Amino acid sequence: MLESVDEIQQEIESETIDSEASAESFRIKYLGRKSGKISDLFKRIQHVEPGDRADFGRRVNELKERAEARLDAFDALREHPGAGEEAKLDLTLPGRRPGPRGSIHPITQTLEKIRSVLERFGFFVAEGPEIETDWYNFTALNFPPDHPARDMQDTFFLEPGRVVLRTHTSPVQIRLMEAQPPPFRVIVPGRVYRNEAISYKSFCLFHQVEGLYVDEHVTFADLKHVLHLFAQAMFGDDVRMRFRPSFFPFTEPSAEVDIWWADPSGGDRGRWLEILGCGMVDPNVFEAVGVDPERYTGYAFGMGIERIAMLQYGIDDIRTFYENDIRFLDQF
Repeated sequence: MLESVDEIQQEIESETIDSEASAESFRIKYLGRKSGKISDLFKRIQHVEPGDRADFGRRVNELKERAEARLDAFDALREHPGAGEEAKLDLTLPGRRPGPRGSIHPITQTLEKIRSVLERFGFFVAEGPEIETDWYNFTALNFPPDHPARDMQDTFFLEPGRVVLRTHTSPVQIRLMEAQPPPFRVIVPGRVYRNEAISYKSFCLFHQVEGLYVDEHVTFADLKHVLHLFAQAMFGDDVRMRFRPSFFPFTEPSAEVDIWWADPSGGDRGRWLEILGCGMVDPNVFEAVGVDPERYTGYAFGMGIERIAMLQYGIDDIRTFYENDIRFLDQF
């Protein structure tokens, strides 16, 4: 059978491919599934002596690659007709200055770093729709009907009382808990929307990363530990952080986390800057999605990517991220 392989290889090398019709004829003749010569060789492998099968299979694969290479060469020549001709160069012409290189947006850089850190802690990534129903965005997350976040001043309603642009990424957590039983450890990155006045510190859209860990015997101490490790990875081993009691409808107890931002001039001057909110998942949230709150506990946390990026890069106006000013983006 090796003789037939050699014969077909010689045929392939001697074929002329100079038009689309001849290329298609070549493909059918050698690579066609039903009657192609190479396809026929593959079917004959089972009849080869066991000791020779590996060598025969290797030869047939090489034959297939050579046939495909001839077709690829024809396609390349058709797209670039002058590629096969000797290049005509005028060495006296001035060189061409390469165009400007792009860069990764600072928000994307920050998101990738956050993802990298949390994935090392065992979190996997989930995503969900940006257009949500009231149930996923509010009700299942324990927002009472008269909560201020439901007012038009905070939420973009597409259908009043029914469909909204999500105000946080927490609806994905609800979808996840509906779809599968615990345990799970997940982070949810994505864009969110708030009907807020645009200023140096707020915008009508921004990006969040939320985390959720649900299992048996999860405690607030577990939450503090993972957030401390996260802060060290993002801001250095000597980072100072504090937890302040707070309130969120979907966690109880709840806290906001600050880090100490030292004054560049030195000394003990500086200020506390909030980086995220967190807490233990409220039992009402578990009940809304059919998870037993007597058996499972969990923690959740969420942070704005723009806030983290502003701290890391020393940016003092959130609007800068969305102006597409090349002078700003070139710095990254």
